[in-house]
Amino acid sequence: MGLESFIYRNPIKDKSWSRVLTLAYQSLGVVYGDLCTSPLYVYKVAFGEDIEHSKTNEEIYGVLSFIFWTVTLIPLLKYVFIVLRADDNGEGGTFALYSLLCRHARVSLLPDTQIADEDLTEYTIDQSSVLVNKHNVGSGLKILFEKHRILKRMLLVLTLIGSCTVIGDGVLTPAISVFCAVSGLELSMAVETHKYVTVPAACIILILLFALQHYGTHRVGFMFAPIVLTWLLCISIIGCYNIFHWNPYVYEALSPYYMFKFLKKTRNKGWMSLGGILLCITGSEAMFADLGHFSQFSIKIAFTLLVYPSLILAYMGQAAYLSKHHFHESNYQIGFYVSVPVHLRWPIFIIAILQSVVGSQAIITGTFSIIKQCSALGCFPEVKIVHTSSMMHGQVYIPGINWSLMLLCLAIIIGYRDINGLGNAAGLAVITVMLVTTCLMSLVIVICWRKSVFLAICFLVFFGSIEALYFSAAIIKFLQGAWVPIALSLMFFVIMYVWHYGTLKKYKFDVENMVPVNWILGLGPDLGIVRVKGIGLIHTNLVSGIPAIFSHFVTNLPAFHQVLIFLCVKSVPVPHVKPEERFLVGRVGPKEYRMYRCIARYGYRDYHKDDIEFEDDLVCSIAEFIRSDTSEYGLVLTHSEDDTMMTVVGTSSSNLEGVRFCEDNIDRVHDKMEGSLEMMELVKKPEKKVKKRVRFVVPDSPRINLDAREELHELVEAKEAGMVYIVGQSYMRAKSGSSWLKKVVINYGYEFLRQNSRGPIPAIRIPETCTLEVGMIYQV
Repeated sequence: MGLESFIYRNPIKDKSWSRVLTLAYQSLGVVYGDLCTSPLYVYKVAFGEDIEHSKTNEEIYGVLSFIFWTVTLIPLLKYVFIVLRADDNGEGGTFALYSLLCRHARVSLLPDTQIADEDLTEYTIDQSSVLVNKHNVGSGLKILFEKHRILKRMLLVLTLIGSCTVIGDGVLTPAISVFCAVSGLELSMAVETHKYVTVPAACIILILLFALQHYGTHRVGFMFAPIVLTWLLCISIIGCYNIFHWNPYVYEALSPYYMFKFLKKTRNKGWMSLGGILLCITGSEAMFADLGHFSQFSIKIAFTLLVYPSLILAYMGQAAYLSKHHFHESNYQIGFYVSVPVHLRWPIFIIAILQSVVGSQAIITGTFSIIKQCSALGCFPEVKIVHTSSMMHGQVYIPGINWSLMLLCLAIIIGYRDINGLGNAAGLAVITVMLVTTCLMSLVIVICWRKSVFLAICFLVFFGSIEALYFSAAIIKFLQGAWVPIALSLMFFVIMYVWHYGTLKKYKFDVENMVPVNWILGLGPDLGIVRVKGIGLIHTNLVSGIPAIFSHFVTNLPAFHQVLIFLCVKSVPVPHVKPEERFLVGRVGPKEYRMYRCIARYGYRDYHKDDIEFEDDLVCSIAEFIRSDTSEYGLVLTHSEDDTMMTVVGTSSSNLEGVRFCEDNIDRVHDKMEGSLEMMELVKKPEKKVKKRVRFVVPDSPRINLDAREELHELVEAKEAGMVYIVGQSYMRAKSGSSWLKKVVINYGYEFLRQNSRGPIPAIRIPETCTLEVGMIYQV
């Protein structure tokens, strides 16, 4: 059993009560860290600069009423009861919604889509409602999106905006969480001393936090869950104490009447303070974005039974204390720590710092996941991705992004050194992501769920109006700090869109300049073409036809290998592809040419194997195709005459009959090897702990005809001779006569990203020592 099979089954989806409760406990340290940190700074930012320091109970009750209803309507009603149901085969996040829409309507802009992809198990799992009433409004909306390319592009742009905002939030949330936790020192220090201690202390904590990321979410999740649980119990107990000790009637503020009363009295300043109040729901998106690490039920249980009541008690307790202590002289005394009993402040201060680290971890994890999904779907340059857990498929670490986030976080803290500016910036990032989710979710309700358009409009208007109110309050503070998430999102959006645009142009050039199969069939000894031993693996983005890079290679070096494989590694709009559905294999030309096309399909959350394991699976899948193929050319899959029949072949090589696969200790003596003429041994690069040998055995089975047996022998011989990866190194240039914008985007933008990102070789884990790069200029 391979690692990939183990990862795919994902044991964390077990629905037993013990597993659900364990996952609910783990989710505290990964999902809810950010949301549970918000009591540290919500009141402080809300009363920071928009409402006068002289506060009466009307303002305090009004803010509490806004907080209560915002937490109830957005995280509880919207996310827990509605959005979590829109999972993509157990995965969540902005790209999960986009993936659902791409599968139910042909709105994807990915160039290498195939009809065969729709036969994937996870692709068709939600298709049961597609045939219901083709003449309803949902079908009309689907046809509208499929017909107009501008709508497809707008949908992609909306998805990228949401993804970019999450990445921007990954910079701002750690900064504000850690800074607010450290600001508790203000109650025990003079103002002059405090400002010289808070910033360095916050920077040191952030550096340590980002240095821990390479250990992975699984380890820190177990380590962080007790911290969050302790924090929630502490703020709940302190909240209850403040309610009963200072103001038992603070529950009256839960009435919506106090919201209208608050806005009526404070008017414009009260509306602007909503930008600070909305911070009470920061981190809510993590419930959906990190769904793939846990399960719907576990996340719902953790929020409804523990997180939600604890947060409400904490906010009510702070309001009860403030209602009896109307401070006039300093906004410092509006923070969380002032409501904590004096003898508990230092223990709570330490727990709060640990909690801020956990809160930062939640958004950092989400940022890594988003960038991996964007990269898999061709919307972000290739980056080094490290899978930190062999048991949990979605947990990754991206070193380059990690250190970039750290530097940006440090720059934000050093640049602001003020909680109000940080709050203004974080608030806009939080609400923008939620607006994008609301818009995409309304389309999912109609197109994917086949519900009435009236229901989708109600969802969009109800939640969209609430979020639009908060968005307007946050964007008005553009000069007071809200410009930062806009700048960060714009920077990442430009990177994503330029890369996606360049990728599409490159694919279009490959399609327009691909070589017909007849050209390959015409090559032979008369033209000086020599077949050398080994396997030549040509990496291409094309799912059909012969790439121009191959003709360029053969023209300049008239020789290719005894076995030739055109390999396309592509992503499909599903989170995972089952191992038994991994490869599509077909022939290129007649059987005697020994040329094959292999398409390796991966979901946007799948784990890519290392080079040796990938080679073994690739050879075994082709061997299984040879064993089962009885045609001369195969059947035609699409309308293109250059295409070949693509047979679905899995990666479970131990079950193949064409070439049996087994492993032995390399130190074992092979004295009883039968059929030495039919057995070829290929040594697998051993690991340090366990030395293993991979053997491909062609069995003497009556079900395999002589032609297939000869072809299998040739395949094994070629594998033994070695595999060479032929990879195109493309240099893109805009055509003469192109607009200046296109020239800037292609000649400078895309080329700069390509030169400073990981190419296709590391992306599919090809050993560089076996790689032959063929350079070619693309005029697009």
